[in-house]
Amino acid sequence: MILTKKMIPRRTILRGVGAAVALPFLDGMVPAATALAQTPAVPTKRLGVITFPNGAPEEYWTPKTAGSGFDWSPSLKALAPVREHVLVMTGLDSVGAEPGSGTTHSQAASALLTGARPKRTTGAALELGISMDQVAAMTEGLGRETQLPSLELSLEGSDTVYGVATCDGGFSCAYLNNSWANETTPMPRETNPRIVFERLFGDVQNTSVEARRARMKQQQSILDAVLDKVERLEVGLASYDRRKLDQYLDTVREIERRIQLAEQRADQDLPDVASPAGIPVSYEEHARLMFDLMALAYQTDMTRVITFMVGREESGVTYSQLGISDPHHPLSHHRDNPEKLEKLARINAYHMQLFSDFLVKLHATPDGDGSLLDHAMFLYGGALRNSNKHTTENLPIVVAGGGGGALKGGRHVICPKGTPLTDLQYTMLLKLGVPVESFGGTQSAINELSSLA
Repeated sequence: MILTKKMIPRRTILRGVGAAVALPFLDGMVPAATALAQTPAVPTKRLGVITFPNGAPEEYWTPKTAGSGFDWSPSLKALAPVREHVLVMTGLDSVGAEPGSGTTHSQAASALLTGARPKRTTGAALELGISMDQVAAMTEGLGRETQLPSLELSLEGSDTVYGVATCDGGFSCAYLNNSWANETTPMPRETNPRIVFERLFGDVQNTSVEARRARMKQQQSILDAVLDKVERLEVGLASYDRRKLDQYLDTVREIERRIQLAEQRADQDLPDVASPAGIPVSYEEHARLMFDLMALAYQTDMTRVITFMVGREESGVTYSQLGISDPHHPLSHHRDNPEKLEKLARINAYHMQLFSDFLVKLHATPDGDGSLLDHAMFLYGGALRNSNKHTTENLPIVVAGGGGGALKGGRHVICPKGTPLTDLQYTMLLKLGVPVESFGGTQSAINELSSLA
């Protein structure tokens, strides 16, 4: 038997002058004999964690009924297009923060993904614990086979996070970060889409603003340096692989175009403000760019672990696009004012819409024998429930994705009162194939997440 199908290594990277572009998964990456036997590629599982700040009013967030017949609440209804990939989780408590109303924003944020209690310090003597995303990335888990073990993103700057600045309750501002490599080291987060793009696709060492602007003049597109190699690669590919490759490259070009446009608009709209190059003036465009870069990172298998903070605890962002003039953090101290609670719920619904659009995009992106959403697993949630009282019981949590067949969505799961959030995180790590004996002090799995439940 003669096999003529062109075989492409899974880790193919097209390299040009100062650029490197990883490829999406193509059918040509499945060995010809395997393809003839019609054996689908083994799903590549991925983890994503998306967090939002300043709590979520329960009456707007929590569905009224449990199980598969639940109706969407106002804060969650944007998830309707991906209902069968969503688990709404109720009854989960943070175990690293102070119970009741004694928690600070710093404690709540740092405990969310670690299940650990931070050491109270205003200096560099930090002490916490490893977060679930870094367990997945740094152990014999998801990060061992990719160019980037993990990717940490945020929409708000970190100029004070890693210094000695003091935030609420006498805790270092470093604790506002919820991704930790170990007990003493928070993971630095990137806010600039241009730098994220270059980390994924550019062999660039100097990431200063001046150097990046010079490269933009010398090289109108990172892809221009490798287009000749793309043309040679396309020879011998099946027509469907050529279409998939062309669509992928169009997507990369479009994102790069939007980043460059954002840089130009930043200079034009804020001439007297030192706005970092590449960060859009618009919050929504910034968020959508980051979500699109996450989708590309998963699609090219540059990383399988991503955390994204759409806002840090104590965030003072003003959502004027929603007709809300109050800064987010002061608004969150609502004192049970119905008008303020409704505004907070609108902000929660807005964040959820951005997340839902991302999930829809992943659902439409083929990956092996399914979609990126079929093979990924996302934890979406906040570190506080009642932002006025700073409570961390019954946190606002959603799980999304198929987890490579490990999750059964379309349900509202009500956990027994007092169930630790670490039970969910431990369960997710197990379902992702990460070899952990425990996480955050727990060895209890939540069986209701199972696709077999």
